[in-house]
Amino acid sequence: MKALYIRGVRDITIGDAPEPVPGNDRIAVEVAGVGVCGSDLHYYLEGSIGSQVIVEPFVPGHEFAARVIEARPELGLAKGELIAVDPAMPCGHCEWCHRGEINLCPDTVFNGAPPYPGAMAERMAIEPRQVVKVPQHFTIEETMMLEPLGVAIHAIDLARPRLLESVAVIGCGPIGLLMIALARLAGVGQILAIDPVDYRRAHAGALGADRVSADRHDIAAWTDGRGVDLVLEATNAPEGFQHAADVARIGGRIVLVGIPEGDSYTLAAGAARRKGLSVKFSRRMGHVYPRAIRLVAERRVDVARIVTHRFPLAEGARAFEIQAACADGALKSLILPNA
Repeated sequence: MKALYIRGVRDITIGDAPEPVPGNDRIAVEVAGVGVCGSDLHYYLEGSIGSQVIVEPFVPGHEFAARVIEARPELGLAKGELIAVDPAMPCGHCEWCHRGEINLCPDTVFNGAPPYPGAMAERMAIEPRQVVKVPQHFTIEETMMLEPLGVAIHAIDLARPRLLESVAVIGCGPIGLLMIALARLAGVGQILAIDPVDYRRAHAGALGADRVSADRHDIAAWTDGRGVDLVLEATNAPEGFQHAADVARIGGRIVLVGIPEGDSYTLAAGAARRKGLSVKFSRRMGHVYPRAIRLVAERRVDVARIVTHRFPLAEGARAFEIQAACADGALKSLILPNA
């Protein structure tokens, strides 16, 4: 079968990959669609995310929908059934798993994070615990987007938004946009969105932001210098932490969701310390798929509108190029390995 490989910085090729081997503990699936995530872009642009380094050709992709190749009646799976796949397989035995903090398990096997191959391939073999059943009227786009929606849900859980409080979202890529939609559902007050890319700002307004700007300093004017109660940061910039601290009010809260380029933040300590800010770091997600499915099924969040581009596997490199360049109005590119 064919798969997409990242071989180095900005070096993508399509090559052969071994066929997956199903069995009693493995389910063969055909990848229906896989999204290009911000973390995939870090591997493409930098070759690593922190200690997770590409040391040999690597198949990325962790946001994906798949179809069951052969019926597995003992698992309630029909041939051809569309499913979502949880890319994370925590160990289940460590202190953090026992605490219920499965997203923090240090021994997690995660499809699409080196050295574990991801879903940018025609077929995969997955474990039964990775199967997420979805309503069969769900589209490939809706099913694939359950994973990034889950990341946004987890971040909102950490943020604990309060009724009618003011919120700033710094960075309006797919995760930032989903957090805007969820914050609006949570009953917050004014939502102020900041992003340097014009079409992302337009989407932020459509999804619930009250005001949008390319310049974070506008938040001071909009709030009469007070700042906002809650900041949700979803950028890929080392300055993201600083920008979040700048717009938070005294005693405000920040949730950092983005992954900064170069694996470091820049922050002037004085002002942030004097404000007494509360800061949380968000990592992947916990047990959120049931809520993600309900939000989509009940049409509370329109995740499909975030999928702006679709590519066959052979054109996967182009998907990475336009996402990295914020070109052609791209929010989320979907790769269809079996198109």
